[in-house]
Formats: sequence, C-alpha cells, structure tokens
Amino acid sequence: MVTTLLDARRARRVAEQVPDPELPMLTLADLGVLREVSLAPDGTVVASLTPTYSGCPAMAEMRAGVAARLRAAGYARVEIRTVLDPPWTSAWITADGRRKLAEHGIAPPGAAPSHATGPVPLVLSPTRRSVPCPRCGSADTEETSRFGATSCKALWRCLACREPFEYVKEI
Repeated sequence: MVTTLLDARRARRVAEQVPDPELPMLTLADLGVLREVSLAPDGTVVASLTPTYSGCPAMAEMRAGVAARLRAAGYARVEIRTVLDPPWTSAWITADGRRKLAEHGIAPPGAAPSHATGPVPLVLSPTRRSVPCPRCGSADTEETSRFGATSCKALWRCLACREPFEYVKEI
C-alpha cells in the first residue's frame, strides 16, 4: 500500500510538470486543469484533466503530453480522463501561475464570477472592467478584441505605455 501511495505521488509530480500547449510558461497544474492522478489496482496511472472550456482545442495536446511524460517516467499503463463536472474556473489558476502570466506580459484573470443559485440576472449594458497592464501596472487600459489567439484570452492595450497585451478571461 505504501508503494502504491508513493507511486501515485511520483506520477502526480511527473504530470504536474507538463506545460500547457497554449500558455507554455504554465504547467497544467499551474493552470488548474490537472485534477487528479491516481493508481488503479492493476497499476494503471489514471490522470484526470478538466478543459478550460467546452471544445478546447488544446485538450488533445494536453492529454498526449501527460500520457507521454508518464510513459517516459516508466509508467507502462496510462489512462487520461476528461472530467467536466465541476467545470473549470479561472479561480483554479494558482498564485504561481498568475505570477508567471504577468511575468510573460499576459494579464492574469481577476476574481472569477460567482454564480448564485436561482435566477440569473439579465444585464443589458456592458460592464466596464479594469484590467491592469502587466507591463507598467496602469489601470488606464482598453479592450481591443474580446477574443485573442485563443478563446480564453482577450486583446487589450495600455493607454499609458501604449503596449498591447493579452488578458486571460475570468470564467
């Protein structure tokens, strides 16, 4: 039993080091998509991933990356599961992940929106959010495109330093 627990912990450490294919400065653990790594009774390593959003095109690469790293670490039998419930939220990005995003010129998400039970209020006017510039820290920024290189990012620009930057959206 102790060996099984140690193997599961070792497998988890290996899987935690897999970089995200779209944000390679982050690991899947930093991003919060690596949910669980366990050892099945037959010795199969089972890793569970949650996509950042339904239909995320990077999931195939994430699955392949985790499987390849685990096999390279000596685990012959590997199973990668996709877990959709509960859905991923940007609140799962670690503090280290948020720091890495900012260091690479990408504004990390703010607090994820909370969803109360019951009716969802309908808001017809746009909400003005302030996204600080990851380069100079100014709050004098504006959104230039709701969608960036990936659906989970938006394009912004700083009106103070005039630099464009990407912003990871709250989900």
